Amino acid sequence: MRLLVVEDEQKAGEYIQKGLTESGFVVDWANNGPEGLHAATTCHYDLIVLDVMLPGLDGWQIITALRKSVDTPVLFLTARDALDDRIKGLELGADDYLVKPFAFAELLVRIRTLLRRGPIKEVELFHLADLELDVPKRRVTRGGARIDLTAKEFALLHLMSRRVGQVLSRSLIASQVWDMNFDSDTNVVDVAVRRLRAKIDDPFDVKLIHTIRNMGYVLEDRR
Repeated sequence: MRLLVVEDEQKAGEYIQKGLTESGFVVDWANNGPEGLHAATTCHYDLIVLDVMLPGLDGWQIITALRKSVDTPVLFLTARDALDDRIKGLELGADDYLVKPFAFAELLVRIRTLLRRGPIKEVELFHLADLELDVPKRRVTRGGARIDLTAKEFALLHLMSRRVGQVLSRSLIASQVWDMNFDSDTNVVDVAVRRLRAKIDDPFDVKLIHTIRNMGYVLEDRR
């Protein structure tokens, strides 16, 4: 399997590349952000090990660009150990987050665990309780009744269905559905969720869209 390591520290990059090569992987190493992004988008990799603090482009910018077209697993390996940083990395689409300093054995286990998961396959027909989402046909029904959604409402429901059971922050929803940075003074996400609820939940006894106070929203059947 072929891995990409994006790390600007010379000793760290050499250490990781050497260790992973000795563990049986083919490893490419990029030592700055633009080079890492170019490699990640032009070559096929089974997994990317990505630092956050990089020259040229930081890890946040790289994964944001990657997730528009590439679903390669990404493991952040960084000295940024604040909880907010970990949450941000995962919200932007990372599959795992490991803080430096680290034990190489743990890095290897995490990489092998991610590789065992395989690529995430897009589900074409989603079911939750009596809700059905047919992605190719862009058709939504609940209890057998057709529900007409706008393009943004469908995109919002599709995002929530892909991450059913996961709490989605307003910033994540804004970036994924509207391709915008979330402004706390803007209630576009709350308004969209309210309108989606009016169609998906209000006419039915079982509610599927739930608010998690100070965190965001989650789609799940809580019965």
